[in-house]
Amino acid sequence: MSAPLYNRDILALAVATSEYLPIADARHRVSKRAPLCGSAIILDLDTDDAGRVTRVGMHVEACALGQASATLLARHAPGLGLAELRAARRAIAGWFAGEGAQPDWPGFDLLAAARGYPARHGAILLPFDAAIAALEERAAAA
Repeated sequence: MSAPLYNRDILALAVATSEYLPIADARHRVSKRAPLCGSAIILDLDTDDAGRVTRVGMHVEACALGQASATLLARHAPGLGLAELRAARRAIAGWFAGEGAQPDWPGFDLLAAARGYPARHGAILLPFDAAIAALEERAAAA
């Protein structure tokens, strides 16, 4: 029998988005929507002079899996730059497509049950897409 799609750990991560409130004076703000499911995120990032994430804030309107993914991004993105976030996103998408091992992103093992639900993949990738867009915007302006 496969693991349940929603469990206590997923729900705990989902509600933990409230720990990452929007940042009024953030250096970068990106709004993204997942077209398939309609999930949405407004992601605020602060970065250092080298382009590494220093602080994350957000407003997420997504299923519990999308919210859980957003929390995992917010917890583990500080200290990372554009290249690392692109690599993580590629690894996650590849894993969903059955083309690679489980991504080396802390806590992603909790989302393993979602592999069999392609309609949820966009919501899970959405926070990473928003962070990448914010850092690409920063790189273009530099």
